[in-house]
Order: sequence, then structure tokens, then C-alpha cells
Amino acid sequence: MPTVTPLPDRNPEAPGASPAAPGDLAHFDLALFDLDYTLLPIDSDYEWARFLIRLGVVDGAEYDRRNDAFFEQYHAGTLDILEFLAFQLAPLAAHPVEQLDAWRERFVDEVIRPRIVDAARALVDRHRARGDLCAIVTATNEFVTRPIADEFGIEHLVATRIETADGRYTGRPLGTPSFREGKVQRTAEWLASLGRSWSGFARSHFYSDSANDVPLLERVTDPVATNPDARLAALARERGWRTMQLFE
Repeated sequence: MPTVTPLPDRNPEAPGASPAAPGDLAHFDLALFDLDYTLLPIDSDYEWARFLIRLGVVDGAEYDRRNDAFFEQYHAGTLDILEFLAFQLAPLAAHPVEQLDAWRERFVDEVIRPRIVDAARALVDRHRARGDLCAIVTATNEFVTRPIADEFGIEHLVATRIETADGRYTGRPLGTPSFREGKVQRTAEWLASLGRSWSGFARSHFYSDSANDVPLLERVTDPVATNPDARLAALARERGWRTMQLFE
């Protein structure tokens, strides 16, 4: 069964304090969520590749082999993010945006939405109800993850961006991928785009399952190892970080 611990009070000295009023940004906490295996019990970019294989859009055997290899490298902590993105983004460059959008809609309907668990929705909803500034921060690309963020009611998405030209995707990432230390950089850039900074939040939360996310977990005041992999679970025990299970 999922185990979800209560959120810390915004102000420990005033446990009955009400949520911040709209526009009172100084009192918002920052709540950041990894996506794959954190809010979702699946890896969305891995499943997107498998979905394209089922559609016959890519060479099934070879694409499946490479997809599995990158998946294993990610979990081993050995992934070359640029090599992976060249693989992951290539199908987006091969088809018109209108066709990609239609496939993505089916993907969300058939693969993503049925796998979203109530405990994950409830976690996000609790932060939103408190008035916290929420964002999904994921290494998966923005094309795949934008509608998933919408499913959780999260406006802000810090995902790997994709270059476009003449109304099509080029198959190349744009700027710094939001992976490992890149998540810290991209989150800071996103905050700056809102006229905010880390120092403007008394508390910041980040929920992640992966040891790849240690740089961002170390940056926030309240790291939460969520459905943690073995490496992150060991580190969380060592450092006294909170842990939670949203799904088995």
C-alpha cells in the first residue's frame, strides 16, 4: 500500500496558519516533482518509444534494443544524455507536428492516464491547495511531458526542450537538458523567468525516485526520496531524508 506522510507545516511555529492568500508570493513554498517513477509508476519516455514501436513508426527490433539499453544505463547512472536525446528525439524530426500531436493524444489516453495513481494526484493536490508554487522537473522532453503535467494540474514544466525550425522539430535538444546538475540550472532559470529565486522561498521540496537527481535533492530544504531506487534509498537513510512510497 502507498505510504504518504503529512506535509510539513509551512510555518512550524504556527501549525494552524492558513494558506497564503493569492498573490502573497512571499509565503509560497516551492514544490518540485520528478515525473517518471516518482509521480508515474512508469517511465514516460521509455513507454513513448514502445508506443511508437507498436504503431510501426520506427524499426521495432533495433529501436527496442536501443531503448532498453538506454533505460538500463539511466538506472545504472551511466547514461550519456546527449546520445540518448539524439535517439529519443529522432522520431519527432521525421514526422509533421500534426501527426505527432495525434499520436501523443492516443499515448496519453491509452498509456499514461490509466497509470496515474490516486496517491500521486493527492500529493500534488495537497501542495496546490497550500498555495505552493509547483513544477514538474524532468529529463524527459517537453513534447512527451507537457500533457502529463496538465493531467496533474501543474502549469509549470521544466523539461528538456526541443529545437524547432519551420514548424517542425529538428530532433536536437535546445539548451541545457534538465538532467542531473542540469535540473538545478534549469530550475533556477525557470524561477528567474518568474522574477523569483531560490532565496525567495523559506522552504523548497523536491520529490524524486532516482539517484540521478541528487544534485536537485541537495539543493532544496526538504528532499523527499519517493519510491526510491536502491542507491537513493541508501543515501536517504544516510542523510536522514524523508522517504515515501506512492505505489509499489
